[in-house]
Amino acid sequence: MLSPERRPSMAERRPSILVPHIDHNRDGSSVVHTLMVPHLAGIEDPLPEATPEEVDVVIIGTGMVESVLAAALSWQGSSVLHIDKNDYYGDTSATLTVDQIKKWVNGINSGEVKGYTNAKLYVSTLIGPNRYASRDFGIDLSPKVLFAKSDLLSILVKSRVYQYLEFQSLSNFHTYENDSFEKLTNSKQEIFTDQKLPLMTKRNLMRFIKFVFNWEQQPEIWQPYQDRTLEEFLTEKFKLEKAQISELIFSIGLCYNMNAKMPAVFQRIRRYLSSFDVYGPFPVLYSKYGGPGEVSQGFCRSAAVGGATYKLNEQLVSYNPSTKVATFSDGSNVKVTEKVIASPTQAPPDSQNIPQQKYEVHRLTCIVDKPCLEWFNEGESAAVVVFPPGSLKSNNTEVVQALILGPGSETCPAGTCIWYLSTSQQGSKAELDLDAALEAMEISILRESSSDLENNDDIVQFSVNGQTIINSVKLGQSFREYIPREKLQFLFKLYYTQFTSTPPFDVVNPALFATNTSSKELMIPGASDNGIIYSPMPSVEISYDEVITAAKVLYEKIVGSDDDFFDVDFEDEDEMREIAANAASNDMTNNKVGSQQTNAGIANPMIYENAIVDEDDDSQDVEMDRNDDSEFVGEMEI
Repeated sequence: MLSPERRPSMAERRPSILVPHIDHNRDGSSVVHTLMVPHLAGIEDPLPEATPEEVDVVIIGTGMVESVLAAALSWQGSSVLHIDKNDYYGDTSATLTVDQIKKWVNGINSGEVKGYTNAKLYVSTLIGPNRYASRDFGIDLSPKVLFAKSDLLSILVKSRVYQYLEFQSLSNFHTYENDSFEKLTNSKQEIFTDQKLPLMTKRNLMRFIKFVFNWEQQPEIWQPYQDRTLEEFLTEKFKLEKAQISELIFSIGLCYNMNAKMPAVFQRIRRYLSSFDVYGPFPVLYSKYGGPGEVSQGFCRSAAVGGATYKLNEQLVSYNPSTKVATFSDGSNVKVTEKVIASPTQAPPDSQNIPQQKYEVHRLTCIVDKPCLEWFNEGESAAVVVFPPGSLKSNNTEVVQALILGPGSETCPAGTCIWYLSTSQQGSKAELDLDAALEAMEISILRESSSDLENNDDIVQFSVNGQTIINSVKLGQSFREYIPREKLQFLFKLYYTQFTSTPPFDVVNPALFATNTSSKELMIPGASDNGIIYSPMPSVEISYDEVITAAKVLYEKIVGSDDDFFDVDFEDEDEMREIAANAASNDMTNNKVGSQQTNAGIANPMIYENAIVDEDDDSQDVEMDRNDDSEFVGEMEI
C-alpha cells in the first residue's frame, strides 16, 4: 500500500482462505483446515492512525532477528510496537524490486542508509519500459538458505509460520577447483556410486562421516590435533585427500578459511549431513518469492495476529531511559515498560551506543539474461557454488560463496537468473575476489551451454528433461582454454559492503550476541540511544543459523529467560483461524465483506478482496507436516 511498485505479497498471491489444508494425524485420522494468511498493516491494509500510549517492548527494524523476536514476545503475552523507517518490511533482510534497490543504493551513498558503504549499481535498459519490469525481480539484501535440520525450521513449524511460506529444495553444491566446477558428492549413496572415487577413499570418507556425527564423544581422536591444522588432522587421521578435504570444509561445512576451530567445523559438517532426508534427498531449502525478506514478513504476520502493532515510515527520534519514554518521528510519545530493541541501521539521530561493526561482508549481486539450468538438479531452480581459498586467479585467501536462483524461485522471470556472491575477505581485495569468481561463473555457464560443445566426443554429457548438461569437472586442459563465442548479458550488477558485529564463525554461540546492550553505567551524555539494546546486523553466514540464537539472547534480556520462547499451543490458534475462515466464507457468500482494522495493526483476516490467484506449478514445493515435532529426527544412517 505505501509502496505502489512493490511485488505481490504472500496474502495477495495465495488467497489461502480458499485453500484447504489436510492434517494427517499420527493415529491415521485426517482433519481439514482452511489456512489463512493474515493481512499486514502497510501492505494489504492501512497503517494504524494512532500509536499506543504504552507498550511493553518497542522493536525498531523488521529484519529477521527483530521479526522473530516480535512474534515470540507477542505470543508470550507482551505488548509490542514494531516499527520500521522504510515503507517496506525486511530492513537489512528485505527482498526488493529493482526500483527499490535504486533508492536503497542512493540512500547508502548519501549516508541516509546506515550499516553499508561503497554501493555501486548497474541496471540494463532492458529493465524498465522495454523487456522486464522492476517488479519482475525480487532481490535479497542478505540471501540465505535454510538447513532442513535447524533451529529456525523448528520454530517455523512450531509457530505455524511455515503456512504462510512456500519452500523448494536445493541439492546441488558445486566446488570450483582447477578451473572446473565439481558437483559435490554429499550423501552415502553418492559416495558409494561415485566411480571417480577409489574404494579406499570411499571407506575413509565413511569413517569420517561416522566420526563427525558423534565427535563430542570421541575427544581422544581430535583433541591431540587441536594445535595443528584441520588439514593435517583430516590427512593423518582419516587419510583424506586434498579434494575431499576441500569439499568437506568449504562446500559441506561452508567455512570461510582454514583457520576455523575443529569443533566449529565438525558442527557445520554435521549440520549439512544430518539435514539429508529430513524432507527429501537434499540438505537445504529456500523460500520462494524471496529469502529472509519473505520469512521475516511471515513472522511479522504471526506477531500481528498475536497482538503486535505495526507502523512503517516511522522512526525513533530518542529514548529517555529515566522516564522510559520513546519519542517518534510523528511526534508521538510511548511509555515503554520493558525494553527498546533497535537495528543498528535504524538507530535514532545522535546515537552513540551502537556496537562496533568491525567485520565486513562484501556482496555482488547479478541478474543474467540466461536461465542457467546447467547449475541445477532436475526439478530444482537453485544451487550453491563455493570457491575455496586459492582457487581463483585473484589468489583468494577467503572463500567466495555464490547462491544461484533461477526462475523457479519466483524471484526472476523465465530466461533469467540471479547470482548472489559474497565473501568475508576484508578490505579492497574483496572486490577483486568477487570479480574473479564472477568471471569463472560467466565462462562456465557460457561454455556449458554452448552449442559448440554438443557434438564433441571428449565431453561427458547427460540429458535432464531434454536439457543438455555438460559436466565440466570431467573435461581436460583443452576445455580450460575454451573461449566462448557469445557474451553473457548482465541485466543488473550491484556491489556493496555491509558491516556487522558478528564474526564469520560460531554464529550459534550466544556469547557473540550478548554484548550488544547499553547499561545505565555506560550512559553517554547527549546520546539519544542510552538504554537501547541493539540487535545484530546479518553476518556473512549463508544459512539462517544465527537468527534464533540472536533472537533468544534478546528475548532473555527482556523476559529474563528464554525457557518459554515460542512455548505456545498454536493448535488453539489454528482452531480460531478455522472459525474465522468459515465466518469469512459466509460473509463472502452474502457479499458482506468489510474493511475494519483491528487494534493490532492488521485488518480483519476475513478480507481477501485484493487476492491474486497463485497459478504457479507448486509440484516441486516442499511440504511440511503441521504435526512435525519441533526437534527433527532422521539423521543420515551410516
